[in-house]
Amino acid sequence: METFLGIDYPTLWYLVVGLLFSGYAILEGFDYGAGAWHLFLRKDLSRRIAINAIGPVWDANQVWLIIGGGALFAGFPVMYATMLSAMYIPFMLFLVLLVLRSSAIKFRSAEEMLWWRTTWDYIYFISNILISFLLGVVLGNILEGFEIGHEFKYQGGVFLSFLSPYAIMVGITTLFLFMTQGAIFLLLKTEGKLYERITFLLRKGMIFFILSFSVTSLYTLIFIPGVTDNFKENPIFFVLPVLAFLAVANVPRLVSKKKYGYALIFSSLTMAFLLMLVAFQLYPVLLPSSIHPEHSVTIYNAASSQKSLGIMLTIVAIGSPLLAAYFLFLYKTFYGKVKLDDTSY
Repeated sequence: METFLGIDYPTLWYLVVGLLFSGYAILEGFDYGAGAWHLFLRKDLSRRIAINAIGPVWDANQVWLIIGGGALFAGFPVMYATMLSAMYIPFMLFLVLLVLRSSAIKFRSAEEMLWWRTTWDYIYFISNILISFLLGVVLGNILEGFEIGHEFKYQGGVFLSFLSPYAIMVGITTLFLFMTQGAIFLLLKTEGKLYERITFLLRKGMIFFILSFSVTSLYTLIFIPGVTDNFKENPIFFVLPVLAFLAVANVPRLVSKKKYGYALIFSSLTMAFLLMLVAFQLYPVLLPSSIHPEHSVTIYNAASSQKSLGIMLTIVAIGSPLLAAYFLFLYKTFYGKVKLDDTSY
């Protein structure tokens, strides 16, 4: 098996896919979180400002999803096929909701009628909440494992089988994490009465997030078998949940001091540490089988050929600096408070 700096190609591609989806969760997370507060903003002007806060970046942030999905398909086609079979309904709902959310952003301010704007307000609000929840549900199912049998064929149910109590817990925690991230981002982009309103909402939202985060984390460590066993075998992994808890605890402190830029960084670090924990806990497994461990999808039995991985890693090495430069330029260009004009949503 070919290696680079002593690391085999499937492991390197596992890291690439993990980084891409982590970037998606962090950057698109505050987009979804901002939208999940939409109906809590009472005035039409406030809602327009909130939408325009993410206006320059929301579609660019989806690049991470497109590249991540493409990287997953190209690098681990078996995993891609098996997960779609198991999570068919959540992924179809996810795509429909993405279309509705994008339509709401584009169409909401196209007409002045109250019923028109109210309808799109509800579509935008609900789609952001459900997208955030479904992303957490998918992650919860991956941690629990799937009913994968011989030749990696999914043998479980399809209709609502993905809504286990644990998956729902992870979905709710993901939603509150995104809402915390979104509110902090909006505080960086707003001023006046809207700023005061979001400050009030953030304080309430952080309470629900910290509670759900604590309960879900404890449940995961105690009752999810694979996680418990892995921590016993690798005690060093305890560093990651400790770092995640410290990052979470630091967010309210920074918010109280109105250091919202740092608060956004630490809430992003919370996501990063949690996703790293999931990645380290699963490695080298991609999709655990709840039927028998030998049926699990791993980075080795699901990977493309060594030649394909080598070529794609070369493309990643070239494209990554370009992608990073683009996003730095984008966020620097649109830094600062939102000002509405004729081109605003």
